[in-house]
Amino acid sequence: MTTHPPRARDLGIELRGTPGPLNAITDVVGVEVGYATLVEGDGPLTVGEGPVRTGVTAILPRGRGGVGTPCSAARFSLNGNGEMTGSAWIDEVGELSLPITISNTHAVGACHTGVIEWVNAVHPQLARQWLLPVCAETWDGYLNDINGGHVTPAVARHALDAAHGGALEEGSVGGGTGMNCYGFKGGSGTSSRLVPFGDTTFTVGVFVQANFGSRDELTITGTPVGQLADVENDMETTDWLQRDLNAPGGAGSVIVVVATDAPLNANQCKGLARRVPLGLARTGTTGSLFSGDLFLAFSTADQGPSRTGFPVGEAHDDEIHSVRQLPWNRVDAFYAATVYAVEEAVLNALVVNETMVGRDGHRSPALPHDLIRRLLDS
Repeated sequence: MTTHPPRARDLGIELRGTPGPLNAITDVVGVEVGYATLVEGDGPLTVGEGPVRTGVTAILPRGRGGVGTPCSAARFSLNGNGEMTGSAWIDEVGELSLPITISNTHAVGACHTGVIEWVNAVHPQLARQWLLPVCAETWDGYLNDINGGHVTPAVARHALDAAHGGALEEGSVGGGTGMNCYGFKGGSGTSSRLVPFGDTTFTVGVFVQANFGSRDELTITGTPVGQLADVENDMETTDWLQRDLNAPGGAGSVIVVVATDAPLNANQCKGLARRVPLGLARTGTTGSLFSGDLFLAFSTADQGPSRTGFPVGEAHDDEIHSVRQLPWNRVDAFYAATVYAVEEAVLNALVVNETMVGRDGHRSPALPHDLIRRLLDS
């Protein structure tokens, strides 16, 4: 008997791969996730007053105590109608050493400032150098007063302070609070997969902020749920987002963070990030031009100092670094784990959610569980 809101597997959806104990990105030991969720007001939009349906998600790759210790990392952009700060430096050196935040499109600056303020307070020695945090976004303006400045640096700091390991909330929490996915209420979702390797078992964990896709695209384990549901005419109109915003079908964005404890170098992390679209495609999306689809992957395996040799004068800056690396001919199982975990994380974001009404009475309906069960059983 489950004590949490139903997730995809609780509806009887059969998904490939073996999940970790929590089926979450926090199955990768050391990874911590925190949320700040803002839900206030109802009725007509008044910029600066609300209604508010937004928040911030913070991901700490090595937890609070490990900030500043680099992880091998890489990113991939399927479609560039979005923002992920700090990515140019990741491209340059293949490292990530600061927390990741995810929020709404117009809150990137506030999150960037909030991370820097938080590092100054919690790890002041790190703030003596330049800081290039990763701040990513998806657009929540259908439900939220996105121009109202409700996400402040203090909200970002709250999300960072709230970060923890263990089980995670999903759905309309943190940065995913005001998001929509496949014409239903979307938002935050997570999943993981175990990958045997000799006498060791590694973990691949995924976190998704899902805000993408057209209703007719939604596919669950090969069943075109969105199309079949429309034929049955027992769901709400499929064009609510396009009608109210004059937005093209599929508009939105998706941010995906992939974590693993396997010893991958930056190029191998890039391989994981490049497999994220295959997991998204299993849920039906074809990748809209107006969807910012940005993905980041990192490995926590090595605990050594930065290989950039900075700060100059540190004891390690004249050393030759040796790094453990998975053999390339064994990487396919990690690619598959990423694909399957991404698919499930998206479905979890949909299944966990409830209907939300936001600004101007805009309504984002929950994915109807009974209908999904019926369609998948037919």
